[in-house]
Amino acid sequence: MSDKPTVAVLGGGSFGTTLGGLMAANGIDVTLWMRDAGLAATIRETRQNSRYLPDIQLDPRLQVETDLQQVLASASLVFLAIPSGAFRSVLREAAPLLAGKGIVSTTKGIEQPGFLMMSEIVAEEVPTARVAVLSGPNLAREMAAGALTATVVASADDQLCREVQQVLGSRTLRVYASQDHYGVELGGALKNVYAIISGMAAAMGMGENTRSMLITRALAEMTRFAVHMGANPLTFLGLAGVGDLIVTCMSPLSRNYQVGHALGQGLSLEESVARLGQVAEGVNTLKVLRQKAEEEGVYMPLVNGLHAILFEQLPLDRVVGALMGGEQKHDVEFAALWFAGEWNRGEDK
Repeated sequence: MSDKPTVAVLGGGSFGTTLGGLMAANGIDVTLWMRDAGLAATIRETRQNSRYLPDIQLDPRLQVETDLQQVLASASLVFLAIPSGAFRSVLREAAPLLAGKGIVSTTKGIEQPGFLMMSEIVAEEVPTARVAVLSGPNLAREMAAGALTATVVASADDQLCREVQQVLGSRTLRVYASQDHYGVELGGALKNVYAIISGMAAAMGMGENTRSMLITRALAEMTRFAVHMGANPLTFLGLAGVGDLIVTCMSPLSRNYQVGHALGQGLSLEESVARLGQVAEGVNTLKVLRQKAEEEGVYMPLVNGLHAILFEQLPLDRVVGALMGGEQKHDVEFAALWFAGEWNRGEDK
């Protein structure tokens, strides 16, 4: 008898389907839960999620169900791959069945009011659960197709991290552990905002110098905010920081990049999101992040600029002019000052 956990994945979108398929291919007893009975039936019949991962063949051992109670009854380890807007409602529905289980959130969003990470929502709704987060440069389609990939599981519970490594680690997927669950989770949410900016820049024909500048300054900006909120700055030099930021800002497979690209082509925000046909977490995160940055007094010019374009109807040339006219100070102040023991939040003002 296998000593590996029995796994449930809640959420039949691209990432949930990918995780389920990878674990099934690893020989893990895993069930994918989704609400859409029609799509579940199609996956069982064709072994493809035609809506979110067309042309990707799923392992025949992956079980697909719509009965939440049945799925959770035997699972000891549960992955949550549910959009942030529905995260709490699904969790609240499942809470009586999740007590004492290992729960791994893969959702990259922030809830208002309260500026709550998804793991904090888990702690509120299922206080007896063991909680971890999973994040990194993980484009679902590439992972599902077998591209070599690495991810980060973060938790104060070392045993839970080992369980996740046991069920997910394979010849194509490396799973690294971290104890900075807040930093890992925050990085996964913040980078979506900058992917929108990068997509806009690409659509507008801006050069590689410009995109490199945007990504590098985005890393400094998101790290400044994260450290102010209590995260470890070294987290942002790893897979869940710069790694995730690069792939999300550079790849047309990124949903938030696609929204930005549509915006850069002249579509409205509503048209850009409608064209995507999936949830782009970065749009909601932008609103929440700008509000929190203002409350905390953290300098975030890229966030302010994107918010001005999308929600304040400021013309792009004015925003770009303001960004390029800002004071020129330190490049990597968050690293240099940290290692010198002289870290001063908001130094780049």
